[in-house]
Amino acid sequence: MSGGWNTIESDAGVFTYLVDNLGVKNVQFEELIALDAEYLKQQSPVYGVIFLFKYPTGERPTGVPNDGTFDYGAAETLFFAAQTIQNACGTQALLSVLLNKDGEIDIGHELQDFKEFTGAFPSELRGEALSNSELIRDVHNSFARASPFIDETQRTANEDDDVYHFIAYTPINGILYELDGLQPAPISHGPSTFEEFPEKVIPVLQRRIARYPTNEIRFNLLAMVRDLRIRAREIGDQDFLYREEQKRNAWQWENALRRHNFVGFVSEVLKGVVKEKLKDGGGAYEKWVEEAVGKTRKRLAERGKQSEGVQEAEL
Repeated sequence: MSGGWNTIESDAGVFTYLVDNLGVKNVQFEELIALDAEYLKQQSPVYGVIFLFKYPTGERPTGVPNDGTFDYGAAETLFFAAQTIQNACGTQALLSVLLNKDGEIDIGHELQDFKEFTGAFPSELRGEALSNSELIRDVHNSFARASPFIDETQRTANEDDDVYHFIAYTPINGILYELDGLQPAPISHGPSTFEEFPEKVIPVLQRRIARYPTNEIRFNLLAMVRDLRIRAREIGDQDFLYREEQKRNAWQWENALRRHNFVGFVSEVLKGVVKEKLKDGGGAYEKWVEEAVGKTRKRLAERGKQSEGVQEAEL
């Protein structure tokens, strides 16, 4: 991995254990499979949602947001940080919710200290402080996929690149805010109590998605909620509790796999197979290679038809 910030996946297990490793208590993330207020209410209490979408790299910034209104005054009264480095937006989005919910969530002493330290900073300096926090960066990077082929170069995305970006929506002081570090200020989407949030945020998300072509489906939505195991214990639902514990175990296993690359393992397996094919004789090795080459060419041809020239990145 590089010495900066690495790309992380929009995954409930990644985000849940990321905040857990930052010292946050009793919080988890749930992937939302439908833009439905009733479905979101079932996850209550919902502290906010993290939205991943394809960023319009060819869109020119304006002084007016496409939806809602800039609330420049709110940037001084709530935690809002400008994004100053690439690949940090996932963690920055979830911190935008957490650090505005320290009265409702136990965010731990490390994040509490960070919020107090940056409290008087303008949004640009808050972003710099976040980007330079070794604790936050190290925890973030611990959930990036391990690879021996990391591209250390940084370049500006062009209109042909597929670039993705995370933002947060959360109710603060009776207002539904969109918190996006690439914008100059928080964006207000009107009044919303904590209880009304599921009903108020869904239309906002629907309007945003409607701005894309109908064939664009590359979106992901994660809800930040209270640890669902707490509810299971409160209502005495052992089956529910068992399912949540099994889900946690699966997340831990998946996160462990992300920390390792298997190039060495695959290499040793390949050596063993080659040795056996050569031992078989009779052209077994040559036939095996020819079949493999044919399958690879077919797979590459199919992939080229589906997404020729596509590159993915994260802002």
